[in-house]
Amino acid sequence: METHTDPPQPRVLLVDDEPNILTSLRRLLRAEGYAIHTADGGAQALAMLAEEPADVIVSDMRMPHMSGAEFLKQARERWPGTLRVLLTGYADMASTVAAVNEGGIHAYLNKPWDETQLLQTLRGLVERKRLADERDALQELTTRQNQELAFLNEGLEDAVRARTAELKQTATFLELSNKKLKESFLTSLRVFSNLVELRQKNLGGHGKRVADLARRIAVHLDLREQEINDITVAGLLHDIGKISWPDEMISKPLSVFTAEERWLAMKHPVVAETALMELESLRGGAHIIRHHHEHFSGKGYPDGLSGLEIPIGSRILAVANDYDGLQLGTITQRRRSAAEALGMIKEGSGSRYDPSIVTAFLEVMGHAEARANVGPEHSMEVSELKPGDRLSRTLFSHDGVMLLNKGYVLDDLLIRQLKKYEESAGKLTEIWVATP
Repeated sequence: METHTDPPQPRVLLVDDEPNILTSLRRLLRAEGYAIHTADGGAQALAMLAEEPADVIVSDMRMPHMSGAEFLKQARERWPGTLRVLLTGYADMASTVAAVNEGGIHAYLNKPWDETQLLQTLRGLVERKRLADERDALQELTTRQNQELAFLNEGLEDAVRARTAELKQTATFLELSNKKLKESFLTSLRVFSNLVELRQKNLGGHGKRVADLARRIAVHLDLREQEINDITVAGLLHDIGKISWPDEMISKPLSVFTAEERWLAMKHPVVAETALMELESLRGGAHIIRHHHEHFSGKGYPDGLSGLEIPIGSRILAVANDYDGLQLGTITQRRRSAAEALGMIKEGSGSRYDPSIVTAFLEVMGHAEARANVGPEHSMEVSELKPGDRLSRTLFSHDGVMLLNKGYVLDDLLIRQLKKYEESAGKLTEIWVATP
């Protein structure tokens, strides 16, 4: 008769010197199926961990006797497999950087917390820990089986073949586990990238959009896979250095900053790099973030690099970030349309931006004028189109959605649909038609 053993409950340790906070967190997490344990400070938490390690630690930053950063540092040194979450009600960048560098935190949550975000963050980390444990178990099994294989002699060929097949199956499971672990890591990055966006609602999705566009440009340029991954990470986390900005500053466009605010703004790429450099998997992205406000002309910051001195990932991120920021109104006082933002990127080619990156950006966005040998063509308004006209460039909506591919021949029905679309959704980008 088979017996089935239920997996152990994920063990979550909550650390805060305020009893009401611990009570609220325990109540919120009650239905999640976790084994919840609480401690009123770092010393008690370390003693509890010595008796039984936790899967996830959620710790407050500001506590008497031992700060959250110091506690998480010791927890990391003694139990490196435990995942660590920082919970604080202070926009204290120095403390946050200390927690990232010394405590190696995996997520950051504000007090008062958003319940949905907190639950999603913990679920992601618990799943990440489960996958890591599963991966370690599979690696241990593989090592043990390899050791056993070493003792087999030539007379056990059949057994060797059977064991080899088993090892191949184990390796397949291990590969799948690593893939899931990577996906969980990327999910955690996206949560981390939302920290600044939580304080400025109109930024919603900015990090993801910048990361997606930067990745498309990098792929278009045929960069190495590691460079592409670093650029994607940098796109997600490029604004993390703005965590300590005051609310009135984070809601203002760059063009109206005071001198003092501009000085503080110029520090945020370095602050972000400092916060991320301690984590080995983020170092490539951190270096890109440091230089994404450098200008191709050498007039940017923080180091005044110019031309090809600027890392290619930073040159790509500069274009992707500004294209989205112009449309959000974080750079100029007025929000720009997608077409206006694209035009401003083109105007900055050679001064603010690397011309070769601008060309790649235009090609990714489908603007065929960036390519040579397009043939005779002319631009038209929707009202001027007639049946039989052939598009000489891919047609996009005002917000960058592709509508029709280059080479499409228009008919009456399609022209009516384009007119209706423009009336309801806004003006299209320029329509280019092949000249007969």
